[in-house]
Amino acid sequence: MDESFDYLFKIVLVGDMGIGKTCVVQRFKNGTYIEKQGTTIGVDFTMKTLVIDGKRVKLQIWDTGGQERFRTITQSYYRSANGIILCYDITCRHSFESLIRWMDDVSKFAVPNVVKVLIATKADMTEKRVVETEEGDQLARAHHMTFMEVSSKSNYNIDKVFAELANSLKSQYDSGNLAETQFDSFRLKYPDTTAISSTWSRCCNGY
Repeated sequence: MDESFDYLFKIVLVGDMGIGKTCVVQRFKNGTYIEKQGTTIGVDFTMKTLVIDGKRVKLQIWDTGGQERFRTITQSYYRSANGIILCYDITCRHSFESLIRWMDDVSKFAVPNVVKVLIATKADMTEKRVVETEEGDQLARAHHMTFMEVSSKSNYNIDKVFAELANSLKSQYDSGNLAETQFDSFRLKYPDTTAISSTWSRCCNGY
């Protein structure tokens, strides 16, 4: 693995179980879409480097399990996050309503001024939509977040989410506005990694 980079930022994905967080990460990391994706047990870890303004920006991406029993584990990752992607599924009203709980956890445990993005998964499943685009947009505006609808299956907006987040993190760090975490995120050469096995299920209906 090429260890050279100019910036390194830690990003945590949070949201209910089965909404497609792992599908989003895999599409971004490998450019692949897997119909039968594993349910994340605890936290899974991956990295990918983007070039922003001629600089190598390495993203350390933590995909968290959405089950209630992993909530305490997930909370511990907020403290060292530079960016947080909050996720819900446009075909699942409950996952949208749960965002209030997830945002409450972020406000309690993340550093001040952590960069937050709201994404709605399964954007290609318009015939099963139960959460309108305007609802997601309004929630994001109310909490000062960027908002995008995405689809891992059609690869809609997946790269854009991470590219815009990386650009925002770099800009804020360069301007001195990005809060320091308890974790040396910016120059960490050999991060602590947690590789946790997954059990197979029809997570996120393949989206």
